[in-house]
Amino acid sequence: MTSTRTPSMKQTADAEPQRAGIQSVEVGFSLLDVLANAGDALMLRDLAARAGMSAAKAHRYLVSFQRLGLVVQDTGTTRYDLGPAALKLGLASLSRIDAVKLARARLGALMTQIGQTLALAVWGNQGPCMVHWEESPQTVTVNLRLGDVMPLLSSATGLCFAAFMGTRQSAVNIRLKSLLKDELVRAQKSGRRDLPANMAELNALLAEARQHGVARVVNTLLPGVGGFCAPVFDADGHMVLGMVALGSLSTFDVDWRGAVATPLKAAAQQLSTDLGYIAA
Repeated sequence: MTSTRTPSMKQTADAEPQRAGIQSVEVGFSLLDVLANAGDALMLRDLAARAGMSAAKAHRYLVSFQRLGLVVQDTGTTRYDLGPAALKLGLASLSRIDAVKLARARLGALMTQIGQTLALAVWGNQGPCMVHWEESPQTVTVNLRLGDVMPLLSSATGLCFAAFMGTRQSAVNIRLKSLLKDELVRAQKSGRRDLPANMAELNALLAEARQHGVARVVNTLLPGVGGFCAPVFDADGHMVLGMVALGSLSTFDVDWRGAVATPLKAAAQQLSTDLGYIAA
C-alpha cells in the first residue's frame, strides 16, 4: 500500500510565521521609526500618536525596548529617545555600506529615466577621479577613461567637488584649494574666456552650484557637450562621490530643473539619505 505523507500541524504552524512575519515586531518598529525621524526626544503621548497607537500599547513596547537598550527614557523629562543599542546597530550598518556599490546598482534605472551617459567620481590624490562609466544609447564622443582625473574648473565633476566638499581645514580641502589655485593660474595663462579667471568668478560659479544643488558645465569640458554632477553625502556630511550625467547638446537638457538635472539630483539625494545623511 502506498501512503501519502502530509505536513503535520506543527510543521505547518512553524512554516507559516516565516512567510507572514511577526506583526507585533512590525508594529513595535513603528515607534523606533518615529523616534529616528523626530530629531528629538518625545513624550509618550506624542510618540504613540505619531505611531498611530494608544499610549498604553506604546508603553508596553517601550518597556521591552528599554530592556534591550533600543530606547532610553530621561527620568527628569520622562521623554523617550533612541538608546545605545540602536546607535550600535546604525553604526554597524553604516560601516558596511559601500557608497560606490550602491550608486552603481542604481545607474540602470537612472539611465532609463535620463537616457544620457552616466558616471561616478570619487576624490583622489590629484582631484576627482572617474571610477565607473555607463554609456547611453545616445553615444557621445568623449576621450575619458576610468581612472581619469577631472579638471576642477571646466568639468561639472570638478566644480561639484569644489562646491560641496566642505570648508573644514582638512588635508583634503587644503589640497583642493591648492589645485584650484593652480588651475586658475593655467586658465589665466591660456586666455580661455569660458573659464573663471579669478577667485571672485570661481566663487560665483560655486555659489550657483550650491544654490541649485548640482554643478553644471556647457561647452567647457568638450565642445558640444553638457554635463551635470550631483553630490552624494555620507552620515557625517562629507561628500563621498559625485553622480555625473553628460551628453551631446543636441539631446542633453541643460536646464537646471530639466529632464537631466532633476532626476540626477533626486537620485543623489536618495542615495545620501540611504547612507545616513540628514540635510540641515
